[in-house]
Amino acid sequence: MAKHAASDRSDERRSGGRGALEWVVVIAIALGVALLLRTFVAETYIVPSGSMLDTIHEGDTLVGEKITYRTSSPQAGDVVTFKDPEDQGTTLIKRVIATEGQTVDLVDGTVYVDGQPLDESYTEGKPSEPLTVHSSTTDAITYPYTVPSGCIWVMGDNRTNSLDSRYFGAIPVSSVTSHALFIFWPFSDARGL
Repeated sequence: MAKHAASDRSDERRSGGRGALEWVVVIAIALGVALLLRTFVAETYIVPSGSMLDTIHEGDTLVGEKITYRTSSPQAGDVVTFKDPEDQGTTLIKRVIATEGQTVDLVDGTVYVDGQPLDESYTEGKPSEPLTVHSSTTDAITYPYTVPSGCIWVMGDNRTNSLDSRYFGAIPVSSVTSHALFIFWPFSDARGL
C-alpha cells in the first residue's frame, strides 16, 4: 500500500509539472500571437496632444490597422499614424490632405489642392495658415507646394495648434505605420474615423 501511495504522489508531481509546462506554452503562444498582431495587423495608440481636435481628443485611445497600406497608398482624407520625421521613436497622427504629385496651397486660411478649395468641416472653421517656424530637418516651405513622389502631405485637424507638413514638409509613405480606424476609449468618444 505504501508503494501505491508513493506512485500516486509521483504521478501527481509529473501531472502538476506537465500542467505548469502547458500553461507556460499557452502563455508564450498567446504573447507571440499578440506580438504578431501588433506588428502586422493592428495597434492601439493613445493620443497625447490636441493637434487633431475636435476629431480626436487628447487621451483618446484608437485602433490603427496595418494591412491596407501593404497593397495601397494612403488617400486624401485618411487619418494615419506615422513616424515623426524629427524623432523616429515617436508616432504622430494627422489627416492626409494631398498625395504625390498634387499641389497644396494655403490662401486666406483655406487649403487648396490642385487649385480647388477643400471642404474641411472637421477643422471647425479654424484657418489653415502657413507656419512661420520650420523643422530643422527641412527648408522653409513655400506655396504652392507640389508633393514629391512617394510622399503625402498631412495636417492636423486643429489647424491653429498642429505641427504638421506645414512644419516638417511632406512625409514619405514608407513612414506611415497605420490607417486609424476608430476611437474606442473613452467610450463617450468612441466612433469611426
